[in-house]
Amino acid sequence: MKAFPLEDIEKAHPEELRRVQLQRLKWSLKHAYDNVAHYRRKFDAAGVKPEDCRSAADLARFPLTAKADLRETYPFGMFAVPMDRIVRLHASSGTTGKPTVVGYTAKDIDTWTHVMARSIRAAGARPGDKVHVAYGYGLFTGGLGAHYGAERLGLAVIPLGGGMTERQVQLIVDFKPEIIMVTPSYMLAIADEMERQGVDPKKTSLRVGIFGAEPWTNQMRVSIEKRLSLDAIDLYGLSEVIGPGVAQECIETKDGLTVWEDHFYPEVVDPASGAPLPDGEKGELVITSLTKEALPVIRYRTRDLTRLLPGTARTMRRMEKITGRSDDMLIIRGVNVFPSQIEELILKQPGLSPHYLLELSKDGPLDHLTVLVEGRGGEALRHAIKSYVGISVDVKEVPLSSIERSIGKAKRVVDKRPK
Repeated sequence: MKAFPLEDIEKAHPEELRRVQLQRLKWSLKHAYDNVAHYRRKFDAAGVKPEDCRSAADLARFPLTAKADLRETYPFGMFAVPMDRIVRLHASSGTTGKPTVVGYTAKDIDTWTHVMARSIRAAGARPGDKVHVAYGYGLFTGGLGAHYGAERLGLAVIPLGGGMTERQVQLIVDFKPEIIMVTPSYMLAIADEMERQGVDPKKTSLRVGIFGAEPWTNQMRVSIEKRLSLDAIDLYGLSEVIGPGVAQECIETKDGLTVWEDHFYPEVVDPASGAPLPDGEKGELVITSLTKEALPVIRYRTRDLTRLLPGTARTMRRMEKITGRSDDMLIIRGVNVFPSQIEELILKQPGLSPHYLLELSKDGPLDHLTVLVEGRGGEALRHAIKSYVGISVDVKEVPLSSIERSIGKAKRVVDKRPK
């Protein structure tokens, strides 16, 4: 079957890409400074002006932006255009405070649609494919981002959204989509429901799964691919930057996510100090938007941990698969623990399902971790966590299907410590 052609910028010489980046970077800094009072105050306090950026390296002189900046200016204080140019509003869930609000001009929607179409194509979409969208629609950016991108490619979209797991399976069986776009944890819940209905997950029409919206490990990829006989491809984005479509893994290589650097300039910084790190060193991903009109983001701290690598399938740099965030780190008796570390060890135990929950509690003055797992193999898991992570935990085996299934972003940690 005929493939979609690449855009010229995806295979451009690095010097041409850098020229485009610098031109757009200068515009974005000036646009933010001239039109957003909050940015103007931050730039002035740091002693920098947009014209001080003469090369990409100069960006490190500009202040970092964080989610707190968006919450401080809630709801529309970071917008750089008047409200009569805003055609769409999205927002985060706001589970830890006020939601972060994102606005889009018509041109922003077009840009978002374009990078999502590029992402779906890079994941292996072919003309004539049907795309089953099981990301949530509404204020969450996943569903509409996937929807518009697939339509831009000319693909047939099945806009189901999250939930209704029995119906998800029915429509996969009846409509025979080649591509599914969903969180990896919900893909596993759909696979469970397939088996409950007597449908073999390996024998559906699905050829490609484009999974994002939550960190997931390479071990999870292996588990999904083996169980569903499809290519599991990683998609990255966040609402504050634009939504999904900031970076995408290419099906040819599956070796990390190509950052669409003509629209988003990536840096990696030390999570503690904020100091820039060279490519190849692991730290926190920071992104500057290069083409956004309504909500430009300048050196935005994503809290996602990764490192930048040279391009392979495309000219643009790759970012290593994100398996954790600086703000989901647990500190258990002085040891730094990421949920992804536990997940990887669970997936290596053949008697355990991939569904789990981490319960934090107090054992006297000390924090204590209990890992709830489905199936058999808890004792082996307890030993593995002690050996590889370095902490003693309780592992509690519970019956299959007793851990709540996610229909969106998985909730892996329950904090039962006294406030």
